[in-house]
Amino acid sequence: MTTSENWRKSSFSGGADGNNCVEIANLHTRIAIRDSKAPAQARLSFPADAFTAFVEALKTIPAQH
Repeated sequence: MTTSENWRKSSFSGGADGNNCVEIANLHTRIAIRDSKAPAQARLSFPADAFTAFVEALKTIPAQH
């Protein structure tokens, strides 16, 4: 289990209070993800290498404006 200080939110979070985003926590061998609007709700975790590959793949998708 992680503590609140482990969670990081993107600097690109939207909204006036920056709550329209996901947060991540590094659990050493895994990366956990949660909804910043509902941090006490369900969380997902993935092996760190799989999460890194996922993020790199996202970078190749053109941004929608």
